Amino acid sequence: MIQRRAFLLGSVAAVMLSEPLAARVGGGARRTIGARGPIEIIEDSLGIPHVRAGSLHDAFFGQGYLVARDRLFQIDIEHRRDLGRMAEAFGPAFVAADTAARLFHFRGDAAAELAKLPPGVLECAQGYVAGVNARIAELEADPAQLPLEYAILGIKPLRWDVNDMVRARGVEMGDADDEVRRARLAAMGLLETDRLMSPLRPAWTFKVPEGLDVAAVSAADLGVLAPSARPIPYDTLNLAALDPAERHGNRFALGSNAWTIAASRSATGRPILANDPHLGIGGFSPRHIVHLTAPGLDVIGAGAPGLPGIMQGHTDRFAFGRTNSHIDQTDLFILRTAPDDPERYWHKGQWRRFERFDDEIAVKGEAPRRVTQRYADGRPIVSADPARQRAVAFASVDLLPGALMRFAIIAINLAKDRPTLHRAFKIHVSPTNFHYADIDGNTGWQMIGFVPKRPKHDGLFPAPGDGDFDWTGIIPVTELPNNHNPAKGWFATANQLNLPEDFPYASKITAFEWSDPFRYNRIVEVLERQPSHRIEDSIALQHDVQSLPARALVAMLPAKPSPAAAPAAAMLRGWDHNLGADSGAALLYEMVLPEVLDRVRDLLVPQAARELVATLNLHDTLALLKALDPRLGAQPLAARDALIGAALVAGWQKALERGGADPAQWRWGDLHRVVIAHPQSVIPGIAAAFPRIEGGRSGGDGATPMARGFNTKRGYQVSHGASYLQVVDVGGWDNSRFLLLPGQSGDPRSPQYKDFYDRWIAGQMQPLWFSRKAVDANAAERLLLTPG
Repeated sequence: MIQRRAFLLGSVAAVMLSEPLAARVGGGARRTIGARGPIEIIEDSLGIPHVRAGSLHDAFFGQGYLVARDRLFQIDIEHRRDLGRMAEAFGPAFVAADTAARLFHFRGDAAAELAKLPPGVLECAQGYVAGVNARIAELEADPAQLPLEYAILGIKPLRWDVNDMVRARGVEMGDADDEVRRARLAAMGLLETDRLMSPLRPAWTFKVPEGLDVAAVSAADLGVLAPSARPIPYDTLNLAALDPAERHGNRFALGSNAWTIAASRSATGRPILANDPHLGIGGFSPRHIVHLTAPGLDVIGAGAPGLPGIMQGHTDRFAFGRTNSHIDQTDLFILRTAPDDPERYWHKGQWRRFERFDDEIAVKGEAPRRVTQRYADGRPIVSADPARQRAVAFASVDLLPGALMRFAIIAINLAKDRPTLHRAFKIHVSPTNFHYADIDGNTGWQMIGFVPKRPKHDGLFPAPGDGDFDWTGIIPVTELPNNHNPAKGWFATANQLNLPEDFPYASKITAFEWSDPFRYNRIVEVLERQPSHRIEDSIALQHDVQSLPARALVAMLPAKPSPAAAPAAAMLRGWDHNLGADSGAALLYEMVLPEVLDRVRDLLVPQAARELVATLNLHDTLALLKALDPRLGAQPLAARDALIGAALVAGWQKALERGGADPAQWRWGDLHRVVIAHPQSVIPGIAAAFPRIEGGRSGGDGATPMARGFNTKRGYQVSHGASYLQVVDVGGWDNSRFLLLPGQSGDPRSPQYKDFYDRWIAGQMQPLWFSRKAVDANAAERLLLTPG
């Protein structure tokens, strides 16, 4: 139904592309419903809007209005997904996704949750929602201005409500599939094999929870958590979620780099804070930039479209950035249900009845579907098998009272000092390394995020749901690792294990799975050589493509390769280990490395476990090879030489196939390209209206500081990396620099649709003007919003 309608409207979309831009709000003045006073919006020559308002409400009204102007369909489709209202627009194929989304709605008292917010936060959130709705109201009055998707798909945008920010928590699997995998391996007697795929950091001994029948655990226990149980038919970018190996890889690919340099090591005499969040690349841009000014507020940077506030940026007092911190925030609990009544489960010595919520899902073209959602002590029931007297509850910190992540960024933006920042941290759910540097010269790092207290297990396996293993609260943020004004004058995070050596992780378990330390180690290598770090040095480091895994692999090349392996060995030995876009050796390396991993996997992973241990951890595999691990055989050096030699031969052949017959013409960037396509471009009308943005050649990969990850199963196109980058001169704000991919707008009729694409490819950082003088000097358009 959707594709047929889209095909018929494809020609309409093509005509619309040729029309003058209607979606972009120009200068002048206009009345808007919901604003409390006049709001001035100055757009600078780079397309960055600067909002000047008389109240916090109106500053965030300006942000909501501008995000809806530039990215309405993006935030609307995510809003629909979270609310479980896709089927009403797109039909019965989306009922499963809607059912799952609603299962993860917060069922408590929304008003009580809003009452917990720090001062001023609710006012800002209400302003943001009002701004989104004001832009929607404009479009309802003049549908010709609607983003192109709406006519193609035949839908209308949803109005927003601040209560939805409390209610919709999102469907996140966390590490539930890892728990199931380990239980299944334990049942096979092959649990230690799991370390080849997911090494435990810090070192830890597996302990199956007492009373867990690992033989009874199966993939069916994941229920609606499994992406295959809630497909999104038209979103081709999410197809990777159906592959367990890809899901596992993506969890650790989506990270970030950040470093903070104290004034004592800065060439400016002021702190420098750099941050480049590594998120998905290829679809909607995950960041939108805005500057918000009002009494008590002056903040600029990048926010997540649909989420009020600035996630990476600076206020007039401090700069802030973030990287993921891999806190284990979910658990599966296996419940025993009553043989005579599957609506009851055994918990804390008695039979208890599931909490039930009946819901009705509107379905386009059909009668509404009635669904019943079940919960055990507030935990969603994701699967049930009455015949086996079994149900599985999913515990997630996102569903706890006080888990107000959608408001936490506002609270951080309103903070003035460390005490008010820590008040904001108390509602910040997402696992994060928070970087901070202020105009007084202070720098700091704090791990934030909800860490559940597990009294009897470590979160690595499903746990019995009889109550003995229930969480007993959240570890206070004041007890999590932090570092204030470190003596060495700098610190960095890149998703690596960064728990201090004296942190009592046995009693305060955060996580055992962390990203490989390659990016962090390279950042350390560079920063330790720079006693007087400059803004330009941070920019260069954000675009650094030196590969530490490549160094490690080249150091282990056979001393006497076979004739067939010799050409590959010679090319790699003469290489500088930089994964540059114009490097032929980089292309060869990217062909050889997977061959090495595959051969080690074939050698070390028993056949029975290969379905579960689908890939190997890169860091520990290289370490195993370097150490000539006894598992390689009785003659480990000869075995390693043979293994790497075979990989060189196979990699050389792949390079010939993909790079061409002449090795002198090989270029990594010819394969490793940056392509931006609409996530729904499988629909012909969308594809016609939103031409792909492409042509850019990239260096790097997922292990270089300039993270440009890819999935070999889907080719070498960049799939994740830093679509937004910032380097902040703390106190010398106008010296700060940024980049954004591909542009501020999601509308191809806008000049801001892809205006940053070429500059991002070239690494040409742009000025992030902040002072009133600099903004006014670079103003390109002025718009005045007044209450209507």
